[in-house]
Amino acid sequence: MDQSRAAPVHVGVGIDTARYGHHVAFLGEDRQEVSKDFSFLESGQGYTELEAALRKISQRYGGAVHFDVRIDAAGQYATNLEAFLRRLDLAMTLSVGEPKRNRDYKNVHYPKRKSDAVDSRACARFAIVERPKTSAEIPQAMGQLREVNRVLNAHSKQTTRLLNQLHNLLARVFPELATLIDRLSAQWVLELLAKYPSAKRIAAARSLSAIAHIDEQRAKEIQDLARTTTASLHGAVAEALVVAGVEAVRHSQQTERKIEKLLEQAYDALGEGGHQQLITITGIGKKTAAALAAKIISIDRFETPAQLVSYFGVFPEENTSGVDKHGKPVPKGTMQMSKKGNDLVRGLLWMACQSGIQSNPALRALYRRHRAASKRGDVALGHCMRKMLHLVFAVWKTNEPFNPTHYRWETPAHKDQDANSAEPVDSAAGCTPSACAANELAIATNELATRNTSDSAATHHGRSSGQQKKTAGRKEAMPPGKAVTAATNELATRKLSAASGPSKPAQLAAGAVLQPGGAIWVDFAHLRAQITMEQVLSKLGVLDRLRGQGPQRRGPCPIHGGEGNAGRPFSVHLSKNIFRCLHPACSTQGNTLDLWAAARHLPLREAAIDLARTFQLQLAPAKSATH
Repeated sequence: MDQSRAAPVHVGVGIDTARYGHHVAFLGEDRQEVSKDFSFLESGQGYTELEAALRKISQRYGGAVHFDVRIDAAGQYATNLEAFLRRLDLAMTLSVGEPKRNRDYKNVHYPKRKSDAVDSRACARFAIVERPKTSAEIPQAMGQLREVNRVLNAHSKQTTRLLNQLHNLLARVFPELATLIDRLSAQWVLELLAKYPSAKRIAAARSLSAIAHIDEQRAKEIQDLARTTTASLHGAVAEALVVAGVEAVRHSQQTERKIEKLLEQAYDALGEGGHQQLITITGIGKKTAAALAAKIISIDRFETPAQLVSYFGVFPEENTSGVDKHGKPVPKGTMQMSKKGNDLVRGLLWMACQSGIQSNPALRALYRRHRAASKRGDVALGHCMRKMLHLVFAVWKTNEPFNPTHYRWETPAHKDQDANSAEPVDSAAGCTPSACAANELAIATNELATRNTSDSAATHHGRSSGQQKKTAGRKEAMPPGKAVTAATNELATRKLSAASGPSKPAQLAAGAVLQPGGAIWVDFAHLRAQITMEQVLSKLGVLDRLRGQGPQRRGPCPIHGGEGNAGRPFSVHLSKNIFRCLHPACSTQGNTLDLWAAARHLPLREAAIDLARTFQLQLAPAKSATH
C-alpha cells in the first residue's frame, strides 16, 4: 500500500447559496485553488455538475480525499443542497449556517470585497483551516415542523403589519377609539369596524350592544366619543378602506389559525423524546411547545439553561442612548428587554407566562416576589419568561415531566399569621446553586430555581393574603413555618420554626431574634451586611490559594473541588462580595451567602442559619422582633 496515500487529502469546499443558484470554490490544505470555482443552478442539472466536480477531484487523488464542506446558508436556500450532499457516497464533513461568523471571517481575510466568488472562497478557507464539526442532520419530521413554524412566524408578522396599517388608518378616521380598546385585534373591535367603519356611522347606530362584549356602558362611551370626534378623513372612500383593512386582518388571522393546527400536528409527528415533556409544564400549550421545539431542534445544542435564555434573547440590555420625549437624556442604567431571538417564540412565551403566573407554582412565586419588590408587571413577566426557559431546559434534558409537587415552591402559611401578611415568594429560597452539572439537572428538573446574582435575588418578598397558602422554597422534609408579611418594610425577612434550623441554643448564640411560639426571623440582607467575601473564603480555606493582588482574584473553585480552566475557574471580587465559577460543569455565581450555601451543600435558609452560627452573626436586626 502506498504510504503517501494512507492519510486522506483534505479539500475545503465553500458554497455561497442564493435563491436560483449557488457558487462553489475548492481550496487545498496549502490554501491554493484545487479546482476552478464555478456557479451552478438550483436544479437537478446544477447538482449533477457539482457532483461531477467533486468526483473529479476525488479521482485525481485516487479516492483518498476528505471534503470539508462549508455552506453559507442564506435563509432556506441551502436545505435542498444539504440533503443532496448528504446522499453522496463521498468522505465529507458538512457544516451549515452561522452566516454572521462566515461574514466576519470573510471581512478579516478578504476585506472590502463582496461577491459570490469571494464569499465561497472565504467559506472554503474557513473549512480547510478551521475544520468545523459536521452539522447534525435534522430528521425529516423536525424539518417539517421547522418549515411550518417558519411559515407561521411569517404570517404572524403579516398580521401585525396589517393591524398596524389599520391602526394608522383609524388615527384619521376615528382616533378616539384607541383610548377605549386594549387590542385592535380583538374580534369585537373588528366586528364593530366592519359594521360601522367610521365615527359618523358609529354615532348614528341605534345600538351597539348587539355586538359581543359591548355592554350598554361601553356602547355609550364609544358613541359619545364618535359624536365629538376630531377625525379628518370622512366619506365612502374612508369607510371602504376601513372595511378592506378589517377583512385583511381577519383573513390573516384565519390563515394563522389553520397553520397553528398544522404546527401542532407536526409536533405530534415528532415521536418520543424529551421535547414531548414541554407540554407538561404548567402554562405551556402544544402550540408553544411546538414553536420551542422547532427553534431549539435538539437540547444538546445548549450546555446550560443560560445559553438557552441567551438564544431567545430573554435578558435585559442597557438602553441609555438619545433623549426622551421631553428632551432629557435617558437615565443611566435604563434597561429594556433584548430584541434578539425569534419573535413568535417570544410572543408565545409571554402569553404562556401570563397563564403560568396563575397556575404554575414556580412562576407564581417568582412573579409575586418581583411585584412585591415594586417591579412593573412587564418586568416581572420578563423574569418569568427566563424561568420558563429554565424549566424547558430541565424537562427536555432529563426527559422527565414537570412535577410541581416535587419541590415545594410554596408551603402552608403559619396558622397564627396576621391577616395582612403574605407568603415570601422567592422561587430560589430553598435551592443552592448547583455544584456540578448533574446536581444542576437534579434540581432543575422540577423547579430550576436559579437565583439572580444580585442582592435582591436572596431577598424574599410576598403579597398580602389572608388565606392559608404555601411558602416558596421549602423542601418536602422541611416543617412548615410562618411566612412573612410583604406589607412592611422588612421584605427580606422570613419567619422559620425553630425546628427547621439549628437547636434553639445555637440560634440564640447566633443572634437570632425569637418570636412567640419559638419562631425566628431571618433577614438575608442584614446577614450579608455583616460578613465579607474575604471572611467566607478564608473560612473555606481557599483565600490563600487565590491569585491576584487587587480585589479581583482567581483560583480553584471551592464548590466543585476541581481545578479546570488551567486551575483558575473561580473568579471573585472581594470589594463587591460576588463570585462566579467559569467551569461549565459548575457555573455557580452569586454573593457571600450563595457561596456558603453552595460550598456547604445547604438550602439557602439553612445556609443562612449555619453562616450566622459559624461567624456569630445576627440573623435579623432587633426591629424585626416587632414585625
